[in-house]
Amino acid sequence: MNIPKIPIGEWVEALEGWLETNFEPFFDGIKLIVGSVVNGLANGFNYLPPLVVIALFTILAYWLGKVRLGAFTLLGLLLVLNLGYWEHTMDTLALVLTASSISIVLGVPIGILCAGNKRVQSVITPILDLMQTMPAFVYLLPAVAFFSLGVVPGVIASVIFSIPPTIRLTSLGIRQVPEDLVEAADAFGSTPMQKLVKVQLPIAIPTIMAGINQTIMLSLSMVVIASMIGAQGVGADVYRAVTQAKTGIGTEAGLAVVVLAIMLDRMTQKLAKKNKKE
Repeated sequence: MNIPKIPIGEWVEALEGWLETNFEPFFDGIKLIVGSVVNGLANGFNYLPPLVVIALFTILAYWLGKVRLGAFTLLGLLLVLNLGYWEHTMDTLALVLTASSISIVLGVPIGILCAGNKRVQSVITPILDLMQTMPAFVYLLPAVAFFSLGVVPGVIASVIFSIPPTIRLTSLGIRQVPEDLVEAADAFGSTPMQKLVKVQLPIAIPTIMAGINQTIMLSLSMVVIASMIGAQGVGADVYRAVTQAKTGIGTEAGLAVVVLAIMLDRMTQKLAKKNKKE
């Protein structure tokens, strides 16, 4: 007995075509805004002399993590400059910062909503499971269909891939706030917004920052995949080295990604610890 195949692929393509037809101005607006932000950041990083940018990042790293993190940032960025990947690394940083910022702006409110409403959480959780388990390459197809080739579909695919940790850990952090503190805030007549801003969020900040840290790392992990659809940066150098079987160039470009990843990871971790102490 032959069971008819469920035409999921046809349904998805029909939905994609309908969205392209009816929401083209919306997607064009997103493309313009996101493209402007990424290009603005990249141009800003590349406009300043590299040594000035390195000095600024080193000062920030020293303020967050003292000597060890400051020294790593200084030496790591000098290595990137020496290898000749400075401009592409700054392009990658602009892409990662844009994707991470969008994920945080969208993810934190959704996480707060999930923490306060079990029905919303029951709906959002399966969607997050799908987003985290679906192969990242699949996100490139609708991103290209809606935004064509370039850096914008790379950012959108990165947002879809990296936003779940921020949503999950924001929700978890708020739900882990001790009940007695929430009840005390209610007893003093706090409004829901006052309770959220003055009690729940401050206590949940370390957990939320852990989610943000994971989001940044996942965004960075997408740079090579995003290069396949025209996103510029170090990922394009890695992808080109892979296609041409050039191990040395791939290693050098990979080192630039490693330096950027460790720098951002340690900075966000130190920032979380500073917020926890305060």
